[in-house]
Amino acid sequence: QVTLVESGGGSVQAGGSLRLSCVASGWMSVRNCMGWFRQAPGKDREGVAFIDTQTGKTDYADSVKARFTISQDGAKNTVHLQMNSLEPEDTGTYYCVEEHRKCYGISMKSYEFVSWGQGTQVAVSS
Repeated sequence: QVTLVESGGGSVQAGGSLRLSCVASGWMSVRNCMGWFRQAPGKDREGVAFIDTQTGKTDYADSVKARFTISQDGAKNTVHLQMNSLEPEDTGTYYCVEEHRKCYGISMKSYEFVSWGQGTQVAVSS
């Protein structure tokens, strides 16, 4: 059982920045896929960014490439999502996810992740 606790959401104007963090506790395997999904009101959840904790390989949705950066700390139980040049379309609830497996790309589905955080709100105004 892995518990994920997110922090760092908030409200910003377009063009601003936010940094989300997710701390994982509990049993972690040698290799994990961690990352973020988001869900905007009335829309399906979409994968935003993933990181393979063993290789450090990252994957991003096209809509956030060059604006968002996912990273992990040395202990590999914390991941961060640095979000720059935020747009109103980035508004939504952001969920941290974790699974005991390698990442295979941004097309990974929500049902492939067993562990989910409680979600943190991001609101970007124009």
